[in-house]
Amino acid sequence: MRMNDTVALVTGSAQGIGRAIAVRLAQEGAKIVVEDRQDADAAEQTLAQVRAAGSDGCVIAGNVGSVHDARGVVDAAVAKLGRIDVLVNNAGVERNAPFLEVSEADYDLVLDVNLKGAFFMTQAVVRHLRDSHRGGRIVNISSVHEELPFPHFTSYCASKGGMKMMVRNLAIELAPLGITVNNVAPGAVGTAINNKLLHDPAELSALLANIPLKRLGKVEDVANAVLFLASDEASYVTGTTVYVDGGLLWNYSEQ
Repeated sequence: MRMNDTVALVTGSAQGIGRAIAVRLAQEGAKIVVEDRQDADAAEQTLAQVRAAGSDGCVIAGNVGSVHDARGVVDAAVAKLGRIDVLVNNAGVERNAPFLEVSEADYDLVLDVNLKGAFFMTQAVVRHLRDSHRGGRIVNISSVHEELPFPHFTSYCASKGGMKMMVRNLAIELAPLGITVNNVAPGAVGTAINNKLLHDPAELSALLANIPLKRLGKVEDVANAVLFLASDEASYVTGTTVYVDGGLLWNYSEQ
């Protein structure tokens, strides 16, 4: 199996894409740190699925938007499982508002979780890898909106655009340590965050018209891309974004 003898920390993995990533890596032998804001039933359900996949792990709660919490999550993960080899920065939020109505609180929430959280989680894991003299893998869950405008979601686009440039910089800076850094950028995926879209036939039809493959993405589509970048098969891939969007990015037009 491709991830034997590795430990992967997946943030925001109590549901959706994060859960699918945790389970997919577990299927390939990785032990999983299920991280979420709270150690609630959903996080425990992810851990149960990790175990059902034939692996093991633990649940660690923390707010990735807090530097103190991010460092605490990494310390706790190392204490429980001995090390971290792969970090998947999956935790993310969005807020829908016209630019002129965006509140400071919503802006801070989106940037803190999506960009600041990924930045300082990565810093904490890289310090651990450096101190233990090992290379590793950093995989960020970005979005097609690191490239594609998304009216009424400007803070979200700014966070993902920042993540794109962060990856490019860190790929160069961390290469001497044997650490690769990449993004996976999903397009429209059928998860709970898109419930409104999924129940609006007209809106869904308009979106599908923009997707050359004529379907929404599945969480497994994203998880498989993460698996590749987290594995030794991607040892020569760094500083790039893998788009998992059915061709949406290159065929999109605002209606």
